[in-house]
Amino acid sequence: MIDLTSKLGVHVAKRLQEEQILWLTTVGSDGMPQPNPVWFHWDGETIHVRTQPNSQKLKNIARNPKVSVNFQANKEGGDVTVLTGEATIDRKPPKPDPKYIEKYREEIPKIGHTPESLAASYNVLIRITPKKLRGF
Repeated sequence: MIDLTSKLGVHVAKRLQEEQILWLTTVGSDGMPQPNPVWFHWDGETIHVRTQPNSQKLKNIARNPKVSVNFQANKEGGDVTVLTGEATIDRKPPKPDPKYIEKYREEIPKIGHTPESLAASYNVLIRITPKKLRGF
């Protein structure tokens, strides 16, 4: 588990609660890093990412569960945060998460979904357990 009590850790914990987008990087079959922007929910220990059942992310994680996630840097290139860890896949449809729906309530219609259709389409859960944290 990462230390969220240090100065950097406290800042990262706040970003995990407030940010809308994370960049999830998985490793392709050719060894090439594959970054993708994702919506997410932080439960205090694990990052939850919902995805469609045939996404390349799932194939990459099944082959290699080591992943990294990072936030967008600020305009000056600072406020950099990178978390590395391991991902697991849960193909059992996740329970509705009211916090996730509330977080993305305004964005869901912009991608052509309702909360219900989003849950039906993005019905595989990726759980990321951060192991290391670095940033500046």
